[in-house]
Amino acid sequence: MTASGTAGLDHLALFYRGNQEYLAGVGGYILEGLASGEPVAVAVPGPRLELLRSGLPAEAVQQVAWTNMAVAGRNPGRIIHRVLLAAVKRQPSRRTYVVGEPIWPGRSDLEYPACAAHEALINDALADHYCRILCPYDAIGLSATVIADAEQTHPVLVDNGVTWQSPEYDPAAVEHFNRPLPEPPPEAVTMSFSRIAELAPLRTFVGRRAAAAGLPLKNVHELVVAVNELATNTLEHTGDGGSVAMWTESGMLVVQVHDTGHITDRLAGRTLPVRLDERGRGLFLVNMVCDLVRLHTAPTGTTLRLHLAL
Repeated sequence: MTASGTAGLDHLALFYRGNQEYLAGVGGYILEGLASGEPVAVAVPGPRLELLRSGLPAEAVQQVAWTNMAVAGRNPGRIIHRVLLAAVKRQPSRRTYVVGEPIWPGRSDLEYPACAAHEALINDALADHYCRILCPYDAIGLSATVIADAEQTHPVLVDNGVTWQSPEYDPAAVEHFNRPLPEPPPEAVTMSFSRIAELAPLRTFVGRRAAAAGLPLKNVHELVVAVNELATNTLEHTGDGGSVAMWTESGMLVVQVHDTGHITDRLAGRTLPVRLDERGRGLFLVNMVCDLVRLHTAPTGTTLRLHLAL
């Protein structure tokens, strides 16, 4: 399964059909990494974790760092920092073999654009890291659109033991998933802000609404801090004000922050900012505390939609 993607990084999509192909493809990749003496990290949904653990030799299982992607990667916006970079940086002088499965049957249409954007951003975020990242895709359980998107976001494809360069790979594929968000529902409650002095009332507004919706106290505090960071960024970087809208839907609290700014850094919020005054600090904090973050940014403005399970 040796192949070359971007410099320093091999990023492969593995298409599988059923448990046998999954074990053969993913299990074989794991054993290849261990046989070469390299560190191996696996982040896949819980049932796939159990399949691999039961299908691999016991000594191999003990050498792998295992992560339940359904938990660690519930919000795709934190996978690069918490899962991929965390694995690669454990032994930066070694070539790390990583399995990351962020898209599986059961991911909702609401989550999917964030998942696909994450896959595209791997090529930027880890381009200079010495690692191989294998992303399994269920070729039966996932739609033809998802498979086609995988061919655009991965430089290298693997199917039934055959490896080839993806003719559809597009380094700018992340822009395909920068999609406008629907308008908030009529019941959404909105507060606008345009001055630093209005941040305190805004924090109170967010905290009270979140608590009334049933969000646990710890999560209320994290949300208030995150929204305050976003609003502060709006005032510091756009020269204009913004608005915060809140509502509940499908068992989740939704908080939308809108302003007139345009985020041009594709990795903003995905990696830890070097400086505390970077605009990406607020986006990074949001990704760490929310269950899902949807983003649409354009020269006319940026909308961030935060989802937290109640």
